[in-house]
Amino acid sequence: MTSESSAIRADLRRRRDETAAQVAALEDDLRSLFEASRSSNADDEHDPEGSTIAFERAQLTAVLDAARRRLADLDAALDRVDAGGYGVCERCSRPIPAERLAARPSARTCVACANRR
Repeated sequence: MTSESSAIRADLRRRRDETAAQVAALEDDLRSLFEASRSSNADDEHDPEGSTIAFERAQLTAVLDAARRRLADLDAALDRVDAGGYGVCERCSRPIPAERLAARPSARTCVACANRR
C-alpha cells in the first residue's frame, strides 16, 4: 500500500468512525423517542403547539437512514482502497477527479457518469 493510499485509508477510516458514532447516537435518540412515546398518553397527533411525536420520529428516522447509507458508502470506499480501485469511476473506468473525491470521498463515479443516471 502506497503512502497516498494509506493516507486515503486513514481519512476514510476516520470519517467512517465518526459516522458510526453518529449512527449509534441517532439509534439511541430514536430508541429514547419510542420509549417516551410509549410511556406518554398525550394525544400528540392533535397538539396544535408544535411538531408531533410521529413527525419527530419520521424526521429522526430519515436522518438515521442517511447516516447508515453514508456508513455503507464509506465501507465500500475502504474496500475499493484495499482492492486498488479507489478513485476510479465504476462506470467508465476513468479516474475520478481529486476535487470530487475531496468533496465526496466515497464517490463511485466521475461527475460525467454521475450526471447520466
